[in-house]
Amino acid sequence: MKIRIKTLVNAPLQQVWKGFDRDLFLKLSPPFPKVELLKFDGCLKGDKVHLKLLIPFFPQYWFAEIIENSQTKHEIYFIDKGTRLPFFLSKWHHRHALVKADDANTYIIDDIDFATGTLLADFLFYPILYLQFLYRVPIYKRYFGGK
Repeated sequence: MKIRIKTLVNAPLQQVWKGFDRDLFLKLSPPFPKVELLKFDGCLKGDKVHLKLLIPFFPQYWFAEIIENSQTKHEIYFIDKGTRLPFFLSKWHHRHALVKADDANTYIIDDIDFATGTLLADFLFYPILYLQFLYRVPIYKRYFGGK
């Protein structure tokens, strides 16, 4: 299944890129499930992010590796791939793109491809995951400035 959410923020491309750090990552964490950040190397190829989802009585681990990143004058992106996923996911591929809208504004695009292992579960988890990423929109706008 695919999820794509595009957010316009009031900050130039390089400023947004510099803001993609541990602090922003922690701010983007949704209220449920609570997340413990075990490791955050950054957003470049080879970097790793390790999370512990604090699901009551059933904590889950979510490990990802940045498998690709690139930068041009108009776009910066990185892709994280799940290497150890919580029980409800069998595949995770998340492309984070920062695209220059103009000199003062940038689009942040979360482009996610996920699978649970069954089509029925994909459809059940789609709205949950969609809302988890929609939750980021006002945070991005506050963090970077938004319209």
